[in-house]
Amino acid sequence: MDYKDTLNLPKTAFPMRANLPQNEPKQVEKWQREKTYSQILDAHERQTKFILHDGPPYANGNIHIGHALNKILKDVIVKYKAMTGSSAPYVPGWDCHGLPIELQVEKNVGRAKKLTMTKPEIRRLCKEYAEKYVSIQRDEFKRLGVLGDWDHPYLTLNPAYEAQEIRELGKIAASGALYRQKKPVYWCASCVTALAEAEVEYEDHTSPSIYVKFAVQDPKGLFPLNPTVGTFFVIWTTTPWTLPANQAIAVHPKFLYRLVKTLQGELIINQELIHGVIKALALDTTDFEI
Repeated sequence: MDYKDTLNLPKTAFPMRANLPQNEPKQVEKWQREKTYSQILDAHERQTKFILHDGPPYANGNIHIGHALNKILKDVIVKYKAMTGSSAPYVPGWDCHGLPIELQVEKNVGRAKKLTMTKPEIRRLCKEYAEKYVSIQRDEFKRLGVLGDWDHPYLTLNPAYEAQEIRELGKIAASGALYRQKKPVYWCASCVTALAEAEVEYEDHTSPSIYVKFAVQDPKGLFPLNPTVGTFFVIWTTTPWTLPANQAIAVHPKFLYRLVKTLQGELIINQELIHGVIKALALDTTDFEI
């Protein structure tokens, strides 16, 4: 006996399966044919605008689940704003510059051949590769049901876009906000390029550290030396392998240092760190005086 025949289920004309591979393209084609996106904009033309500034994906391959999550969530917001009365245009865009695209081109032509090519030749291949995947990703995003001005996206490789970037940089420089200063720059040896902060992955690391006492030879009359147990400056470092090459130690002109008398000698330590150092060195507190 088939137990489903014993169930009193409602009757419906809907198919048991959605047949999405066949039905989704038909729905997208219907929206394009009826210009659904344009009709939505026209209907809310006089309403308050809601603009979602979409951070562009890289045009360096087919979309994946991350792209889908990103675009669908944004599309939900834009459509919600449109359905609640706002004028909500959506202009998609693509990042067509940078290392991801160049790496894909390098994989295609091979590193050895790339090293023999001129920079204009490499840039041309990168431009062609980016344009190829802009077209592919655009169709894939449409398939997700995302509505937008897909015929007029912004592309970072368009000369007009690049020119506007230069104009904006000029405004920043004219306002005095642009300045030159030294800063550390992360570098990828294998990719031969600088890395953005967001591209650097960190992991927890415990460094070895030691306290070292350096005997004072000549106090320059600033304090007396203890000829019996000695007088020392105490330093702390997480790079003990550099100690053999040390040439000097440094003190801060605005810090206050104290002479701490212990059985291990008279130790000169930053006043604020005395108790921490004594604890770290496991010295008996009865063995010292400040």
